[in-house]
Amino acid sequence: MKVSIITSTYNSAATVSDTLVSVEKQTCLNEIEHIIIDGLSIDNTLNIIKHFGHVQNVISEKDNGIYDAMNKGIAIASGDIIGILNSDDFYAHETVIQEIVEIFKTTGCDAVYGDLIFVHPEKPHKILRKWVAGGYDEKLFLQGWMPPHPTFFVKKEVYDRLGVFNTQLKSSADYELLIRFMYINKIKVQYLPDVLVHMRSGGQSTKSFRNRIKAHKEDYLAWRLNNTKPKWFTLFFKPLRKVKQFLKPHLKY
Repeated sequence: MKVSIITSTYNSAATVSDTLVSVEKQTCLNEIEHIIIDGLSIDNTLNIIKHFGHVQNVISEKDNGIYDAMNKGIAIASGDIIGILNSDDFYAHETVIQEIVEIFKTTGCDAVYGDLIFVHPEKPHKILRKWVAGGYDEKLFLQGWMPPHPTFFVKKEVYDRLGVFNTQLKSSADYELLIRFMYINKIKVQYLPDVLVHMRSGGQSTKSFRNRIKAHKEDYLAWRLNNTKPKWFTLFFKPLRKVKQFLKPHLKY
């Protein structure tokens, strides 16, 4: 099975090398299509990308944000499976894609997700918190749960059938897509109990109280766009779930 990995970049020179190296080192590199969607970077991003021969497709043009860039990548992807790897994230080890493909082959699932580690933005070897997703039950979404989107791999035909990211949303388009795919349309998902991605901390939605309020409103809209409503407590539990991610982050799995 062929895997398309989509990375959106914009002035990502400080971090994109880690992203690219982590893909280049995958044991099944010959089964990977790495697509870069760049938003007209003016730093050294594009020059860095040129040094990685495994990258098959680079598009650099103006876009309407990260989710618009992801949608462009999905549109041109030729893989059976699609994964999203942001330009400040990197795979945790060299067999991530091999493990993902094996699960798709053996279970016949529509999507696979795993665990994620948040690392220091300038010291990527320093672990700040761990997001252990756990197995899936559709009731979990009502309890504020969602899987780590950077670890979410899904068949291309699911995007073709159920749609791509809703660019009306600026910070919660991944949350809306996961609700639409998993909770509303009940695609068959499989949990892989392994750390798949390291993510540099510092998301926009948590940089300030004002941004958290905006994210809360978008999270609610994500449900309404699917003609449904969360429980009264759902969106209050969602940020609280992060608390346990900080507990003993130095411990290994």
